[in-house]
Amino acid sequence: MRDGCSRLKTLHQSGALKLLFPQGRPDVEAVAVNTAGGITGGDDFRLAATAHAEAGLTVTTQAAERIYRALPGQTARVETRLCAKAGARLNWLPQETILFNGCALHRRLIAELEPGAQFLLIEPFVFGRAAMGETLTHATVRDRIEIRRGGSPIYLDATALAGDAAAMLQRRAVAGGAGAMASLVLVAPEAEVKLDPLRRMLPETGGASLLGPDLLVLRLLARDGFALRQCLVPVLERLLSAGLPRTWML
Repeated sequence: MRDGCSRLKTLHQSGALKLLFPQGRPDVEAVAVNTAGGITGGDDFRLAATAHAEAGLTVTTQAAERIYRALPGQTARVETRLCAKAGARLNWLPQETILFNGCALHRRLIAELEPGAQFLLIEPFVFGRAAMGETLTHATVRDRIEIRRGGSPIYLDATALAGDAAAMLQRRAVAGGAGAMASLVLVAPEAEVKLDPLRRMLPETGGASLLGPDLLVLRLLARDGFALRQCLVPVLERLLSAGLPRTWML
């Protein structure tokens, strides 16, 4: 923080992952750009970001990330480590991750929160582009989210798909035929107050619960990426006082 405003303190970047910093926002906004145009087997992407005490930071992406077909024996790895110091506001708002047939992805996100920090996370998945007639008859996906506060876990979630993912997603107990999914986590004092309004905004394929007085979790299924975004954007706009990053609206 400087003069009451959040400012960038340090930056290091290399490889195909770059960060841009649009102006005109109340907090620091970092837009991740994958100059390689997508992720495939053998790629290794790592991102780490810290919101210092009382500062505000939003990390988003320029566009949806594409996970392309991998060669046999190769796996794409993506690791994100986030930290929010006491009194900080940290938003992790990537756009959709689109999975292509034959992809192999191991992804992990770890968020470390100090007491008093606020955190909003969204992770949208699209299981093949329905408009292009794509189906995931062969895919390997392992995705894990860990959120800790004061060193203790407050939220752990994992998604695993292997083989004929399309057939798996057809199962009623898995996704009921949905082609897209989003997970949202809000850690904030107003989480309990937000619960009922958010529930009223969700379709029958969505649900929200409180895991604690300041910990709200939401899961949303949709037939495709377009339908997912139609439901997701109003929810995020309700949770973000400054509105969604501009890249989400392009």
